[in-house]
Amino acid sequence: MHQFFVSQEQIGEKYISIEGTDVNHIRNVLRMKEGEQLTVCSGEDDRFYRCEIAQFLPESVQVKIMWVEQAGAELPSKLYLFQGLPKSDKMELIIQKAVELGVWEIIPVATKRAVVKLDAKKAEGKQKRWQAIAESAAKQCKRQHIPEVAVPMSFSEALSYAEELDVKLVPYELAHGMEETRSRIGAIKPGQSVAVFIGPEGGFDESEIEKAMEKGFLPITLGRRILRTETAGMTVLSVLMYHLEQ
Repeated sequence: MHQFFVSQEQIGEKYISIEGTDVNHIRNVLRMKEGEQLTVCSGEDDRFYRCEIAQFLPESVQVKIMWVEQAGAELPSKLYLFQGLPKSDKMELIIQKAVELGVWEIIPVATKRAVVKLDAKKAEGKQKRWQAIAESAAKQCKRQHIPEVAVPMSFSEALSYAEELDVKLVPYELAHGMEETRSRIGAIKPGQSVAVFIGPEGGFDESEIEKAMEKGFLPITLGRRILRTETAGMTVLSVLMYHLEQ
C-alpha cells in the first residue's frame, strides 16, 4: 500500500489534505482513483492513518481517515551516520540503505582523503537530490520519520555536530579485536543517541582518528576484512539495528 507524508497541520479530524508533488504522483503516476486506499503519516509521531481517497482537487488530494494504527517502526535510539564523501553515485545507495536500516540523520563529511570536492553550489544541489532519495526510501520501508540529509560539512564541523550525542563510534582498521567491539556496541542502551563515523575510499587520515578520539569517539573493528565505504556504514547500522530493535 502506498504511503505519503504530510505536515501535522494537514491532518484534520476526519480528513487529511495531501499537497505538493505527491498530488501529481497520486493522480498521474499511480493513477489512483477515488475510493482507493493509502496510508499517511506526519513524521512527528508513530501513528499511521489508513485512508481512502475522497476527492481530487486542483492543488490537493482529500483523503478520508478510516482508522489509525500505532506502528512503532522507528528504532528506540537515534542513529546518526556521518559519511565521508564517496566517489560517483555511491552516496545515493548509502542513503537509501541507511534509511531502510533505521538511521535518524545522515551527515555527509568532507575528509582529507575524500576524492570528491564540492563547492557551496554543488553541495546544495547534491543535498536536495539526496533528501529526495531519503524521502522515497522512507516511504518504501514504511518509516514514520523522513531522515534528514544535512548539507556536507567539514570533518571539524562534523566532530562538533556529534559532540552532544551519547555514543560515538568510528570503525578503524587499527582498532582492537572484535571482543572490544562487541562490548562497546553491547553497552549501548535504547534511547541513547549514536554517532557512526565512516571514512571515504582510503579511510580516515591518522590525524582525523586522533581528533575523533580526543572528542570521545570509540574506535571499533568490523572484522579482519577491509570493507568498502558503502559497506562499512551498512554493517554498523545493521548490527545496531539488531541490537536495539524491540
